[in-house]
Amino acid sequence: MRKSSIQVCPVPIEQQPVNEYEALKESWFFSWGTLEKYLFLRKIAVVWSVGWLISSPIAAASFSPSRSVLPFILFSNLGAGVILALVLLQLFFAWYYISDRLKKETIFYEESGWYDGQTWAKPPEMLTRDRLIVSYQINPILGRLTRTAGMLALFMAGDGMVWLCL
Repeated sequence: MRKSSIQVCPVPIEQQPVNEYEALKESWFFSWGTLEKYLFLRKIAVVWSVGWLISSPIAAASFSPSRSVLPFILFSNLGAGVILALVLLQLFFAWYYISDRLKKETIFYEESGWYDGQTWAKPPEMLTRDRLIVSYQINPILGRLTRTAGMLALFMAGDGMVWLCL
């Protein structure tokens, strides 16, 4: 019986890209990208609402809500948008990192510390499996995060245009 090259992988279990992918998919924060559309949008709305609650006192200090309602709302929206953009960037970069590790033909890993890094070439069957995971599992997540960030950018640009017209 021939030993599978996946079984003789010298890369520590927690540093194997497929295991990193599984850990990311099961984590509390990073699993947001894997949620159904409604649940994902609900989480995004909650982050935006919290961002609005954080930025509105700052906006109120600059623009009195009783006298300058529109500038107060615009500034609060922009502040909430910045907070949401930071959350989306964190999600995007984590998923992009895992996508990059899965697509590469070699795996960089550390045996016991930062000073002894090694590389290991993936066998063809592992490379094929990893690239299929990227194509069918991770690329849709990256697409959703990109579209969400694009919509946020349009929303913030609209707020900025209204701001300039004041």
